[in-house]
Amino acid sequence: MTISVINLLKCTAKKEDADETSTDDDHPPLWFRQSVAALGPLLLSVVVGMTLGYSAVLLPQLQESVNNLDVIKINTEEASWIASLAVIPMAFGTLIGGVLMEKYGRKNTHIITCSPYFAGWLLMYFAVNLEMLLIGRFVTGLSSGMIAPATGVYIGEITEPKLRGVLLGGIPLSVSLGLLVSHLLGTFLSWQTTALIIALLPLISWILMIFPPESPTWLAQRGRTEQARRAFYWLRGSSDASKSEIEQMLARQKEINGSDGSSFIDHLKELLVPEFWKPMVILLVLFITSQWAGVNAVNFYSVTFMKEIFGDTVNEYLATFIIDCTRVIASIVSCILLRKIGRRQLGIIGGVGTYLPLMTLSVFTYITKLYNIENSISLAAIPITCLLVYIFFVTAGFVSLPWNLLGELLPMAKKSIGSGIASFVAYMSVFSVVKTMPALFEHYGVDGAFTVYATMTLFGTAFAACFLPETKGKTLHEIEKYFRNEETDSDNGKTLDIRL
Repeated sequence: MTISVINLLKCTAKKEDADETSTDDDHPPLWFRQSVAALGPLLLSVVVGMTLGYSAVLLPQLQESVNNLDVIKINTEEASWIASLAVIPMAFGTLIGGVLMEKYGRKNTHIITCSPYFAGWLLMYFAVNLEMLLIGRFVTGLSSGMIAPATGVYIGEITEPKLRGVLLGGIPLSVSLGLLVSHLLGTFLSWQTTALIIALLPLISWILMIFPPESPTWLAQRGRTEQARRAFYWLRGSSDASKSEIEQMLARQKEINGSDGSSFIDHLKELLVPEFWKPMVILLVLFITSQWAGVNAVNFYSVTFMKEIFGDTVNEYLATFIIDCTRVIASIVSCILLRKIGRRQLGIIGGVGTYLPLMTLSVFTYITKLYNIENSISLAAIPITCLLVYIFFVTAGFVSLPWNLLGELLPMAKKSIGSGIASFVAYMSVFSVVKTMPALFEHYGVDGAFTVYATMTLFGTAFAACFLPETKGKTLHEIEKYFRNEETDSDNGKTLDIRL
């Protein structure tokens, strides 16, 4: 199938080079071109999920010596390093990714990242000591961070408004699939074989990304106007609406180039314009509050939580599988809803759906502790239902919302640096939640921790309801004009609602 897609892309690319003003009736259809262009980055997002989930595969096998051929033995302290070493470099990888996006382009950033991704997983496959495993985890974590800002920006820039939400929703779906597949592979295969299979995915992604064009926005920023037009027509066709949009983008880029300053003060002033700082504030608040909704902490604690309720009768792999499936289903629902309803609506629904089960879990655990109520099967339905409802809504709407917005809200001129900063804050928030989780549960109990997470969720939901503009169906040019407080979408008289 991959070969047939590549051949189709070759034929299409040749045709577009011959006639850059092809009609929207050309084949393959535009939605197919945009989807195939997004396929490579989305496959790398699957690898991000596998990177996050691989420790759940690796650690039990190393600690229990499942494979008699294993020569690596680890203690509890070493296990914690293996689990955490992929998270910290993710944050710093986002800054590297932001620089690469600006210098080499969105598409090329993904292609460049395929090499260290492949090398990191291959190193873990051949690992014969702890040091090789740790280096492999570090490299794959760094690679995951490098593509984090680029994926949302690339997909956001190559897709038309009616398809943009669905494909951006494919990013958290891909991460969820990666978690599920890595856990499934680890259930039936050794950690070495699992690493080898994952190592093949960056190679496939690299092949898929050879033929689709670079982002037209980035090409325009580099002054490559004709290439930008060809790339835009390849992706979006040459209808009157498409021609109008590309000309608006080129005109805006010419305006930006004419006003660019070269001094540090000039660059600093560019970060203080409303079309940059307003969306940045929105993204940072949503990234921090969505991560402090406790998704990573609760995911980590969920199996233990089930064991506390049901005792040792709970199968750890079955519990993890149920949670992974819930996450995947929620991500699929999110993609569908992004096509039907707005971003702000989905964020509010996801936030309320996250807050209610968290508070119910908090109250339930507090009451059972206060009155020394013993766990029983009859009572177990309450926390288990709350846990699954929480995972569904936090995945479907709340934690995925800022990642969906990353490719939409930031202005064309500063999208690279803005997405790098926002992604860095997101991963540092992940680290802060995971790092503080043990102390939070120890000092304040399960009920206190869930109350903290619920409070942050409530704040983030209220913030989204008050300040997040609706971007569904809007071009990137219209969104940028909105943050400059200019009239938008003059053709149909509609404006983005909710003013900052």
